[in-house]
Amino acid sequence: MEIKVLGPGCAKCKQTEQIVTEAVAAAGVEARVEKITDVMAIAGYGVFGTPAVVVDGEVKIMGKIPKKDEVLGWLTK
Repeated sequence: MEIKVLGPGCAKCKQTEQIVTEAVAAAGVEARVEKITDVMAIAGYGVFGTPAVVVDGEVKIMGKIPKKDEVLGWLTK
């Protein structure tokens, strides 16, 4: 599983990355979490509000911090 946290590095983006990392550990799934800060790369996903989370190429959330339970739901489907 490949997870990308999109954002320029603001506090909300860092919090999102932490939540995603904690959820991956809690779910016990094998996943690679990558932080994308390049604005053009972020726009390439069709994301214009950060933070955003992309799981296996699918944008799951944008413009807000996800709840840990939300992330767990994405990981276990």
